[in-house]
Amino acid sequence: MAIFQPRSETPPFSSLYDQDFYLWLEKTVNLLRTENFLELDRDHLIEELETMGRSEKRVIESNLRVLLMHLLKYQYQPERRSNSWLSTIIEHRIRINKDLKASPSLKGYFEQIFDETYQDARILASVETGLPLGVFSLTCPLTSEQVLDRDFLPES
Repeated sequence: MAIFQPRSETPPFSSLYDQDFYLWLEKTVNLLRTENFLELDRDHLIEELETMGRSEKRVIESNLRVLLMHLLKYQYQPERRSNSWLSTIIEHRIRINKDLKASPSLKGYFEQIFDETYQDARILASVETGLPLGVFSLTCPLTSEQVLDRDFLPES
């Protein structure tokens, strides 16, 4: 004779990740707080932590790209300078500086991607300004310190 067992309202913990991420997250936090490490869904937890790190890096790179592009536009089209460009420069400096303050270890990553990100910004600045790509210096004319300096603006 089979014994009737009521159906569980929540799926097994490891499958909870795909079915209800927020509930999985709450349970994971609770397991960590109670030091119940054996029940952790370690594979998904590791995946989430790695994703967080990649996300932080993408945010730094994206903000740097926009900042460099606007600094180039500011430098190469002085007659078109606007409060909007200046606001964008200030906004992205604030974002990057706050991110680097919150995670100082990302400063090395910032330096590592600086030159490559400049190349992307150079292409975008060419498209946005309508100026030929060759007008923009092949190497970044600014130092990373200048780029992050809230008071620095490039000369034309």
